[in-house]
Amino acid sequence: MKTISGTAAPARVNTAGTSEQPAGLAGHIHSSLAAGNASATKTPAATGKPRIKVMLVDDHPVVRKGVSSCLSRHEHLQIVAEASDGREAVTKARQLLPNVILMDIDMPHMNGLAVTELLRKELPEIKVLILSMHSNTDYVMRIIQSGARGYVLKEAPTEELVRAVDAVHSGEAFFSPEVAHAALNQFVRGVSSQGNEANLTAREREVLVQIAEGLSNKEIAGRLGVGVRTVETHRERIMRKLDIHSVAGLTKFAISRGLVSLRT
Repeated sequence: MKTISGTAAPARVNTAGTSEQPAGLAGHIHSSLAAGNASATKTPAATGKPRIKVMLVDDHPVVRKGVSSCLSRHEHLQIVAEASDGREAVTKARQLLPNVILMDIDMPHMNGLAVTELLRKELPEIKVLILSMHSNTDYVMRIIQSGARGYVLKEAPTEELVRAVDAVHSGEAFFSPEVAHAALNQFVRGVSSQGNEANLTAREREVLVQIAEGLSNKEIAGRLGVGVRTVETHRERIMRKLDIHSVAGLTKFAISRGLVSLRT
């Protein structure tokens, strides 16, 4: 695992203690960087502890076989099931109650983030670790919103994947260092360059939420009982205050601030 020079290692997150690191996206990313740097010289879970039950979810059999082969070499990990799509993953998760699920994002029937959101509500004791080929840092925010505990690239070394499984099983967040570092930079730039929703009026915040939900000006006007021109004025003021000038940008901002939930 690569070490990110110049990055201070903040307090690590665990299920037993408290942490002084920032909450939200930055906190998750800081936790990942700290876990990655601090655990680089550590071995997996101590011998004698219960084995970690792992389920693999990916629609490509070759990927599942490869990951299973890599993880089966570690005695403290036990592959209890595999699933090829989202629906099968939900069914097997309910039946077998694995400790950790390695979840792909793009799958038939039900995507990995939708499965993760469902499990977060129904079986919160199951830890989900996203294993994906996507390196786009926008996925980090979406993954956190879904309730996943981490994000590892499929090209990551086996040792990194094992550390990630151990970390999320113990209650920590874990992101591949390259993704975490890039996402942290993106987050910092976003915070410094974008406005704050606190600058919006209650009605502007309401319009922002409905824009992020995909409603047109006419639909928003109908819901609020105002004219379309009034909605257009609100939209213009929102974009000016936040310095965001696209619907996609407003949607991303609303999700990052928790004003709307990730929709699947």
